[in-house]
This record gives sequence, C-alpha cells and structure tokens, in this order.
Amino acid sequence: MQVHAPSPAASSVPKQAEGPTKLTIPQQERRRALVVPREHGAWGMLLVPLVTGAVVGLERGGSVVPVLLLTTAVLALFWLRTPAESWLGIGAVRAQTLEERRHAGKFVLLLSAIVSISLMPLFWQGRNRALLGLGVAAAVAFAAQVLLKKMGRTTRMMAEVVGAVALTATAPAAYCVATRRLDVTAWALWLVNWLFAANQVHYVWLRIRGARASGWAEKFTVGWSFLAGQILLVGVLVFACYLRRLPALALISFAPILFRGSVWFAKRPQPLVVRRLGWTELVHAVVFGVLLIAGFGVAR
Repeated sequence: MQVHAPSPAASSVPKQAEGPTKLTIPQQERRRALVVPREHGAWGMLLVPLVTGAVVGLERGGSVVPVLLLTTAVLALFWLRTPAESWLGIGAVRAQTLEERRHAGKFVLLLSAIVSISLMPLFWQGRNRALLGLGVAAAVAFAAQVLLKKMGRTTRMMAEVVGAVALTATAPAAYCVATRRLDVTAWALWLVNWLFAANQVHYVWLRIRGARASGWAEKFTVGWSFLAGQILLVGVLVFACYLRRLPALALISFAPILFRGSVWFAKRPQPLVVRRLGWTELVHAVVFGVLLIAGFGVAR
C-alpha cells in the first residue's frame, strides 16, 4: 500500500487564523449593562441642576472653561459608578467571567483618567477648594442612600430622595467654579433643585402605588403624604422668599409640578404607562430649569 505525501502546493497554504468570536445579541446587551448607567431618571436630576447652576453663574460674570471641565468630570464620575460596581461585583449586573471583568475594568480606567484630567486644572494652586466640601456632602448622601436601600422596600423612596441630595449638588458646584464663590445664590440653587427632584421622586412613587386608585377617597388614602409634601414645599419656598434667600420669580418654576400633582387627585383613573410618565417628567424638568434660570436672571 503506497502512502502519498502531500503535494508542496497543499502544504504551503497557511491555515486561516480564527477571527474574534462574534457576540450574540444577549451577550452584547449584557456587556452594555456592565458599563452603561441604567438610572435614566438620575441623568435628569444630575444635568438639570448642573445646567441651572452653570447658566446662573455665567450670567453673573463667570467663566465658561471651568464649567466645561466640571461638566466633563461630573459626567465621567456618574458613568464610572456602573462599571466600578460591576467590576467589584456589588452592582445589579456583576462581572462573572475574566473577560467581563476586563471589559468593565477598561471603562473604570478610562473614566478615572478623564475625571483626573478634568479635575486637575480646577484644583490647580488651591483653587475651588469649596468643591471638596460639596464632594464630601455628596458622598455622605450616596452612602446614606445605600444604607436606606438595604433596609428594605419601605425606605426605597426615601433612599431616592436622599440620593437626589447628591445629584443636585451639581448646581452649587457649577455656580461655584463659574464665579469662584459659594454664596447664598449657590445654596438657593441647591435647595430649589433638590426640592424639585424630591417632588418628582414622590410623584412617580405616587403614580405607581395609586395606579388602581379611583375616586378622591381612594386617591387621598394613597397620596395624603404627597399632598402634605406639596403644601410643605410651598411653605418652604415662600419662607425662603420672605428671608430674601430666593428670588420671588423663581417660585414660578414650581407652578407646573404643583399643578400636575394636585390635578392627579381629581383625574379619572388611567392606565399607568411608565415610559410615558418618564418622558413627561423629563419635560417638567426641562421647563423647571428654563423657568428657574429666567427667575434668577430677572432678579439680578
């Protein structure tokens, strides 16, 4: 029996290298969930205060370059939380394989570098030291939010309200870097942005809990605490204006949410569409920001 040797032409053909394995759609979605923030509502709570603080600061003679640096750092920091939690294995979506850990780790390193590069000029030669205090306050609020979440479902709404304290700290921070001062206006911007965010959080929870409530009696039973919060909100705003810590025209920015919150008790029952509710609240946030900036601008 003869054994035929392979021809030179056949032996000289190199084997094709195997390319990278193509990820399936579920795998792509999981990789995205490991590194992309999922709290869509939190983006609004973060950006609207940032824009209001920045615009009011610029209107009062501030500089735009520090605001751009702070904006970059804030967005990177907020984004950094998701891949960091995935990499550490403490987030809602956790890295389970070595490849997933590397994927999350790349984003952690990249975003950390962006934060460092953005913050370095802001703190150069001891400038903007007040930001450190705001950063500590935000960190404490986030820590309190984590503890409240661990206490169970009954404290979940309160956890979101406390977390809003940290997110809305971008308002005084943006005003501070623009004007290089942390004055009464900065604190007023923080207060009103947090009050607005807290009202939004409470309203969303009200709509979820009261999705099947019909009639004034049932709605009042479900939402009496929200109604009391609306009254308290008006009282705080009026008192701040009385002390001349808040421009009277800034009160107009709260009119749309106070109206929509009160009207819900008189509306007929409607099916809850969460996506539509989210978009509606986003519109309210944009309107609030525009009216708030106008109120502070006219009051100069």
